[in-house]
Amino acid sequence: MRVTTGKFKGRVLADNKFEHIRPTADMVKQAVFNKLNDTVVSANVLDLFCGTGALGIEAVSRGAKEVIFADKDYRSVELTKLNLKKLGIEARVIKASYEKTIKLLEGQKFDIIILDPPYKSGVYEDCLQKIAEAQLLAEAGVIVCEHNKEDAFNFFPFAIVDEKRYGIKKVTYLKK
Repeated sequence: MRVTTGKFKGRVLADNKFEHIRPTADMVKQAVFNKLNDTVVSANVLDLFCGTGALGIEAVSRGAKEVIFADKDYRSVELTKLNLKKLGIEARVIKASYEKTIKLLEGQKFDIIILDPPYKSGVYEDCLQKIAEAQLLAEAGVIVCEHNKEDAFNFFPFAIVDEKRYGIKKVTYLKK
């Protein structure tokens, strides 16, 4: 697992030794950030369900102004902190459920929100509803949802603007 582009291009991140963490493949990560393109530069980003921190770190590498990492699992939080330290990145890391994290961040605006919860967790719809209620997404912001291609969700109150498949994964892009 490595950073694909930007300031930290080629830097290797700490290995994931936990079965419950499913890191995004480098090819998918690169495709997602190539699609986001200049949106990342100077963006405020929320990496919810951060796992290893790889997606948020990719945003930092590509010029994001601020990235907040959040996960409820202490192993994910520790792995994210290790990867941030390895690259010399100072960032806020929150150890809390998505519900508590969203409530804590209520009123802040994010240009990009990355959602990559554990597959089959059943939290997408509730998470999106809570994001909308807390008004976390900036007016022109985008939510990037990584999920199993077999899963179908109601993404309301957001609108699907694009979807891409990568093997067993699908990435869905949402806007207001």
